[in-house]
Amino acid sequence: MKSNFKLILYLIGVSLAAQGLALALPPYFTQMFMLASINAILAVSLNLVNGLSGQFSLGQAGFMAVGAYTAASVNVFLLGGLRGTMVGDQCALVLSLLVAGLASGLVGYLVGLPTLRLKGDYLAIVTLGFGEIIRVIILNIQSIGGARGFIGTPRSTSAFLVTLVLVLCVIATHRFVLSTHGRALLAVRENEIAAEAMGVDTTYYKVQAFVISSAVAGVAGGLFAHYLSIITPSTFDFMKSVEIVIMVVLGGMGSVSGAIIAAFLLTLLPEALRPLQDFRMVIYSLALILMMLLRPKGMFGRKELWEIFKKRLPNP
Repeated sequence: MKSNFKLILYLIGVSLAAQGLALALPPYFTQMFMLASINAILAVSLNLVNGLSGQFSLGQAGFMAVGAYTAASVNVFLLGGLRGTMVGDQCALVLSLLVAGLASGLVGYLVGLPTLRLKGDYLAIVTLGFGEIIRVIILNIQSIGGARGFIGTPRSTSAFLVTLVLVLCVIATHRFVLSTHGRALLAVRENEIAAEAMGVDTTYYKVQAFVISSAVAGVAGGLFAHYLSIITPSTFDFMKSVEIVIMVVLGGMGSVSGAIIAAFLLTLLPEALRPLQDFRMVIYSLALILMMLLRPKGMFGRKELWEIFKKRLPNP
């Protein structure tokens, strides 16, 4: 009980610090911080599938799109009566995010149950196709904007809430890995045939991880929609899924802290190189290539940042 109380105080303290930082920074830097944090949530969610369970999904942008449009639709069409005050706006946002997470998780279950029996490239192709199907469906639904996008979503996402969700994802993932379910998932990653021989229901655990990953991606999509206020189907194309995969691979497959740091680096680096104009993306691409050549397992491999620091600190 006491440890849980300390954890709640820690979460609130970190989130308040992030909110204070966002208020102190110029609007441009605040926007970069918000987008990088949302990308970090997406990277942590995909790391659960690609890193911890050893699968290879390319459809994360699709789940993000489901969450973004669901949250925006629920808030605009159903919860208009709650809005008008700061408390009401935040309550509407939280309810929208919960519905978005449930919707994305349900879609993740419907997609993952038949497809996670596949492995390797086949799974990547199926999830990639799913992401494109979702984008095309949204493109043709005029009631949610169609090709012109969904306009008029309340801009109620705060640095406090984004940071709170990100830290919760880190803590939940860490505890999940240490649980029985997490150990079974790691066994599937190391050797799926051996795990099945030991009685592990590999399909169940892979679908479970896929559903959780999808739900978190949906929440990230809802935060994204309520931050930019305008969302379009082109935002959630194939390249968005590839961008999230790069973050996970660069940080280290299976490293939560690595995925977060890589998400911030890959979000901020193109903006830092913007003064170079035409050479910006060339340098960005070369940096990724060099990183993969020098650190083929990613920045942290399968280790966490706190584990590295713990080993390097002298024993008392």
